[in-house]
Amino acid sequence: MSTAEETAGGEAQAWGEVTPDAARRLLIAAVEAFAERGYHATTTRDIAGRAGMSPAALYIHYKTKEELLHRISRIGHEKALEILRTAARREGSPTERLADAVSSFVRWHAGGRTTARVVQYELDSLGPDARAEILALRRQVDAEVRGIIEEGVRSGEFEVIDVHGTTLAVLSLCIDVARWFNVDGPRTPEEVGALYADLVLRMVGAGGEEARP
Repeated sequence: MSTAEETAGGEAQAWGEVTPDAARRLLIAAVEAFAERGYHATTTRDIAGRAGMSPAALYIHYKTKEELLHRISRIGHEKALEILRTAARREGSPTERLADAVSSFVRWHAGGRTTARVVQYELDSLGPDARAEILALRRQVDAEVRGIIEEGVRSGEFEVIDVHGTTLAVLSLCIDVARWFNVDGPRTPEEVGALYADLVLRMVGAGGEEARP
């Protein structure tokens, strides 16, 4: 089973680790509000109202609006890291593992596009300490993809002159899916994942059609 098959997409399946139920409802409401209005334009009253709760109830579970964003961002980045780490450490060639990593990462950004937009594009709204924690997770995400590409270069499967620049390009390509993907559009998350996996393998010079998914 590929990572893409193991990693269920979709917003409804997210946030199961957040308890109790009231805290989860508030977090989901915050994701929706931040994605729709932006972090700075969203008030705690907006979030509580979407969750069907009073503003006072929010402070029982989250001290500040930033604490909500921090938790959303941390959980999202930990999930992204899990997806890429699973792909990077599976059996198979660098070509197979890079294709799995990209297709799974894209599928997560498409299937959970509302969450992914907040996770990926609200980093600068965090305070210094929280931002530093998320940047550390981002460096781990970068390292997983870079490691696959470096291994492919060493084995002769990939032709890459600038590994760091190529890693950045691959991640940027995947992340941008959250910005434009439309659930009513012509492609499913799985189809976009397969397309992007093929594009990335071409980018790194993976040899031959037989090497591609």
